[in-house]
Amino acid sequence: MMITLAMLALLATIVTPVAQVSIQRQKEQQLRAALHEVRHALDAYKEAASQGTIPVAAGSSGYPATLAELVAGANDLRSAVPRRVYFLRRMPRDPFHDDARTPDADTWRTRAYASPPDDPRPGEDVYDIHSRSDRIGLDGIPYRQW
Repeated sequence: MMITLAMLALLATIVTPVAQVSIQRQKEQQLRAALHEVRHALDAYKEAASQGTIPVAAGSSGYPATLAELVAGANDLRSAVPRRVYFLRRMPRDPFHDDARTPDADTWRTRAYASPPDDPRPGEDVYDIHSRSDRIGLDGIPYRQW
């Protein structure tokens, strides 16, 4: 009986870290997918602004002022009938943000177009996003730098 309990304890100590790494890897995959989806939507918004498909304020970069604009969409200036152009169906959530009460768009840090890449800061528009997490990925790179 003691040998069986010792073996079960040994297996439990081996399985627990493996399960934790598996969960972290799954969240990392979700983070990569969310970053790709939002960054693609930001680029599509900019492209639509550059082509004159959606209205752009004079002197602006052509990127949305907030992440919410990607979901809310913008008026299609090229359509004869009033319609909107949408860039995201819903805002993905940062999988490493633990507070479930936080709105999805607020789980991300944003970088303005005028912000330098080595010191990303929010501003008048949203050029890029990154995780708010202080955790470090399995590859050794902090999630906020992904």
